[in-house]
Amino acid sequence: MKSAIHPTYYSKAKATCACGAVYEVGSTKEEINNEICSHCHPFYTGKENILDAAGRVDKFKKRQVASTAKKTASKK
Repeated sequence: MKSAIHPTYYSKAKATCACGAVYEVGSTKEEINNEICSHCHPFYTGKENILDAAGRVDKFKKRQVASTAKKTASKK
């Protein structure tokens, strides 16, 4: 590496989440503030809510069944 052109690397930088979790990570900044982490993100905590706006999932499933039925009818 060339000297004096790279930023300072902090191997024990503190990453703090809004929920209060603190991690030690490697970064070019000494402190990092995050809004969300694996302790509070709904995907990782299992508290994920699936919103079905206007029955889109049901409409998709109906089209899929109809398409599959069409394919099997055309093969016979």
